[in-house]
Amino acid sequence: MNSLAVVFDEPRTLALRALPLDEPGDADVLIAVRYTGISTGTERLLYTGTMPPFPGLGYPLVPGYESVGVITHAGPQSGRSVGDEVFVAGARCFGATRGLFGGAAEKLVVAGDKTHRIPAGLGARGVLLSLAATALHALRTHANGALPELIVGHGSLARLAARLVISLGGPAPVAWEINPARVSGAEGYAVVHPDHDPRRDYRTILELSGANDILDALIPRLARNGEIVLGGFYHEPVSFTFPLAFMRAMQLKIAAEFSPADLADVTAMVIDGRLSLDHIITHDVPAADAAQAYATAFGDPTCVKMILNWSHPA
Repeated sequence: MNSLAVVFDEPRTLALRALPLDEPGDADVLIAVRYTGISTGTERLLYTGTMPPFPGLGYPLVPGYESVGVITHAGPQSGRSVGDEVFVAGARCFGATRGLFGGAAEKLVVAGDKTHRIPAGLGARGVLLSLAATALHALRTHANGALPELIVGHGSLARLAARLVISLGGPAPVAWEINPARVSGAEGYAVVHPDHDPRRDYRTILELSGANDILDALIPRLARNGEIVLGGFYHEPVSFTFPLAFMRAMQLKIAAEFSPADLADVTAMVIDGRLSLDHIITHDVPAADAAQAYATAFGDPTCVKMILNWSHPA
C-alpha cells in the first residue's frame, strides 16, 4: 500500500511522491487525510535546514503535524471505528522515510489512541486544533491563571490566543504586529504597531512572534514583577540584557508543546461555541500544488494559514 506524501529530500528540496505505507496492526487505524496545515514555524525550519537538533531529525522526511481525515480501517484493538473524523498530529508510517512529523500525506497509519475525534463537519478548520491547543497551553503557562495583556505577533497562533483570552473571560489583549499585511483580522481586540503603544506596565506578555532577539524590546514594557511567556519556537539563542530584567524583577517562562487535555479542552470550546476557528485559514490549495503552497506559506505575509487539500491530490 502506498500513499502520496510531501517529502523534503534535503533542505530546500520538496517533492510530492508515492511512499510505501506501513501495514496497520490490530491497534492501528488507516486514515484518508482530507486536509493538512502548513506550519510556518517548525516546517519552515525543516525546509530551510535550520531546525536545531531534534529527536528523529534527518532527511528525507515527511513534514506536517496538523492533519484531519476519516478513518477507513480500524484495527480491533484501536478503539476507533470506520467513519470517525479525526485529528492527528503526524505519523511514522513511511518505512525508511522519516516522519517529522509525518502528517502531510494522503493516507496515514497511526495507533488509534494517537487520534483525536473531532466534530463532523468541522472540515479544514480541524487542522487548527493543534494551534488552538498550543495557544491554550501557553495561556496556562502564565502564573496563577493570569491571562496575557499583550500578545506579540498576529499570525494564526496569536489570533487563536487572543480569541482564547476573551473566551476565558479575560480583558481583550493588545496584539503587536509590525507587518501591515498582518494587522487586519482581529476579532474583539486591538492590533497595534509597538511604536504606537505607549504602555509600560504590562503584567503579562505572551511572546508568539518567534523572534529570538525580542526580549530587550519587551522587558521595558513590563510592570515590576511582570511575566513573559515564550510561546514560539526559537532556533537561535534567546538572549536579553540583564540589568533591564533585574530592575523589573522579570519572570520568564517557556511554554512546551500542548497536552492531550489542552486538545480536548479546545475541541470542547469549539463544539459549544466559545471558540471560533473561522477566518484564520486564508489559503486552501490542492496537494498537487504543494511546492507552490509551501512557497506561499513561507513567503507571502498575507497568508495567515495555508491548507493542503488532499481531496484531489494529483
